[in-house]
Amino acid sequence: MTEPRTGLPAIWSDGLGRASIRAVQALAVAALAYAIIWAATRIPLVIIPVLIAVILAAAISPLVRWLTGHAWPRALAVVASFVAILAVVGGIITGIVFLVNNQWAELSARAAAGIDQLHAFLNNGPVPVTDRQITAAIDSARVFLTSSTFGAEALTGARTVGEIFTGALLMVVTLFFFLKDGLEIRTFLIGFLPADHRARARLAADRSTAVLGGYVRGTAIVAAIDGLTVGIALAVMGVPLALPLGVFIFMGGFIPIVGATVAGTLAIAVALVSNGPIQALIVLAIVIAVNQLEHHFLQPVLMGKVLSIHGLAILLVLAAGTILAGIVGALLAVPITAVAWTVLKTWTEKDQLPGPEMPVPELPDGEPLE
Repeated sequence: MTEPRTGLPAIWSDGLGRASIRAVQALAVAALAYAIIWAATRIPLVIIPVLIAVILAAAISPLVRWLTGHAWPRALAVVASFVAILAVVGGIITGIVFLVNNQWAELSARAAAGIDQLHAFLNNGPVPVTDRQITAAIDSARVFLTSSTFGAEALTGARTVGEIFTGALLMVVTLFFFLKDGLEIRTFLIGFLPADHRARARLAADRSTAVLGGYVRGTAIVAAIDGLTVGIALAVMGVPLALPLGVFIFMGGFIPIVGATVAGTLAIAVALVSNGPIQALIVLAIVIAVNQLEHHFLQPVLMGKVLSIHGLAILLVLAAGTILAGIVGALLAVPITAVAWTVLKTWTEKDQLPGPEMPVPELPDGEPLE
């Protein structure tokens, strides 16, 4: 027997039947998502550089558009943007290397006194730790460092240096072509869609580019404020390697919620070894205060309109990204989720769009929006 309104057999037209159909559809979508993720995790050396290039292209494209808007040839604008970014990053890395090299002797000298202070604090602190317990912990660490497991992991890490270099080179080349030919690449990919879906796909791409660019720039500003604040505090307190530690906290700021906290742990450890427990507690208080400022003021103000994602969702995608791809997965999880959410909202909204041959949106200067 067939239901006249739906044309389905009666067994599928009642509430349970419709729920069953929807469940099968949900399972099919989940299977497709799993297949995509499985395939992506099989070729991380290709997928990860391309994803990083997409994110960086969204952040750098305003500079390229500004240069092309001032009569620069597009290829020259892309090259100039590359040179400027490489100069900044290279200068920061070179400065960190020189600072670490110059202050390493001071840190080593102060570490001996700091270890003595830490030893006394552990013996006489609120929760006393005996010398036997300290020795047992040191012996356990020594056994691990000299074990075959640790040696194998170190060898594996050494082997990945070549893969990291290859991935970085692939990312740079991909980023160059995304910046130079991004509009052509996007038009080519959208061309595979049915004609009546292309206008919505272009709108989703424009919104995703805005979300990615805003996310990267907002995260960079928040991370810079975190690193600058902690770095200045460490310098005022006389903690060695204050500037490199501030840069490390800046880098950790690109992992939402937990990155700056984990990076701050290294600053606390250096303060503990070089300046003693009291100074380390002060650094801990500073790191906590900076994190609270970030979560309750900086991120809502700078990124509230860009990332309309609840904090619990961010934690869950961070955990999933870390499990799938380690530290790189943690870095990419939130921007990928933000883009996916933007595409989903664009694709499901009920607003009427122009026809399939809608022209590509343009900026005020007449250049197509990428």
